[in-house]
Amino acid sequence: MSESLLSPALPDDDSTPAAPLPPPSRPRGPMSLVVLATLAVAYTLWAAQDIILPVLLAMFFALVGNPILRLLRRLWIPRALGALLVLGAGLGITGALAVQLVGPAMDWAQEAPQQLRKVARQVQDLTRPVLQANQAAENFARAAGGESSRRVQIVRTQLDDPYRMLTRAPRHAASALAVVLLTLFFMIYGQNLQRAAIALFPNRQQQRFTTDILRSIEREVSRYVLTITVINTLVGLLFAGVLMLLGIGLQEALLWGTVAALLNFAPYVGPLIGVALMLLMGFVEFSTPLQAFLPAACYLALHTLEGQLVTRIVLGRRMKLSPLVLILALMLFGWAWA
Repeated sequence: MSESLLSPALPDDDSTPAAPLPPPSRPRGPMSLVVLATLAVAYTLWAAQDIILPVLLAMFFALVGNPILRLLRRLWIPRALGALLVLGAGLGITGALAVQLVGPAMDWAQEAPQQLRKVARQVQDLTRPVLQANQAAENFARAAGGESSRRVQIVRTQLDDPYRMLTRAPRHAASALAVVLLTLFFMIYGQNLQRAAIALFPNRQQQRFTTDILRSIEREVSRYVLTITVINTLVGLLFAGVLMLLGIGLQEALLWGTVAALLNFAPYVGPLIGVALMLLMGFVEFSTPLQAFLPAACYLALHTLEGQLVTRIVLGRRMKLSPLVLILALMLFGWAWA
C-alpha cells in the first residue's frame, strides 16, 4: 500500500489527445508542368506555322463543307465528286470576286499617294493653329532660357525589300495550294479518319457519344459560318449602296463594301480597322471635312446596328463569347501566325 502511495501516477495513454497532423503540402510539380507545356505549345505554333496553319485552315474549310457534302450524298452524288463541286464552287466565287475587285483596288492604290499628299495638306491646315501655338511656346521658353539646346535625333526607317517580297511569293503560293489540296482530301477522306479514331474507344457508348459531339460541333460551326457570312454580305452590300448615295462610283463602292464585309469577320478588331480605313477613304474622296467623316460614320452605324440587333436576334445567346477572350486570341494567333 505504501508503494502505491509513493509511486507517481502514470498518464493514461488512451486519455491523452493525439497531436494534429500537419496539412499535406500541395504538389507544385503539375503547375510548373502546365506552364512549361503552354510555353512549348506557343513556341511550336510559332515555329511550325508554315505546316500547322494550312492544316488548320483545311480542317476548318472541310468542317464547314461537310453538311453540304451530306446533302449532295442524299442526292446520290459520290463524296469525291461532291467535294470537287463544293471546292470548285468556293474557288470560283472567290476568283470571280477577286477579278471584279482587283481593277478598282489597283486604281485606288495608284492614286493613293497623290491623294494622301492632299490629305496631309488638309491635316496640316487643320492642325496649323496648334503648331503655331507650340512654336510660340517654344520661342518663349528659349527666350527665357528654359531650353538651351536641343538634341537632334536621327530616325532610320527600313523599307521592305522587293527582292525579299519576291522570294516570299512562291512560299505563299505553295501554302495556298496546300490549303486547297488538304481541304479536298479532308472532305473526301475525313470521314474515314474520323471513324478510325472513334473505333479506338473501348465500348459502343463512348463511340456513340463521341460521334454525337463531333456532329454537333460540325453542325453548329457550319450554321454559324453560314449565318455570319450572309449577315456580313448584307452589311457590305448596304454599305456599298450608302457610298453610291454619297457620290462614289459603283466599282469603288463595291470594293469598300467588300472590305467592310471581310473586316466584319474579325470581332472588335475588324470594325476598328474599318473605321480608320473609311475615315482615310473619306478624306481621299471628299474635299470638305464634314463629307470626309460621313463614310466612317455610316460604317460605324451599320456595324452597331448589325452587332447589337441583327446578330443578337439571329444567333441568340448560343454564341456568347467574352470580348477579352476574343481580343487575347486575336493577339496570340496574330503574333504566332501574323
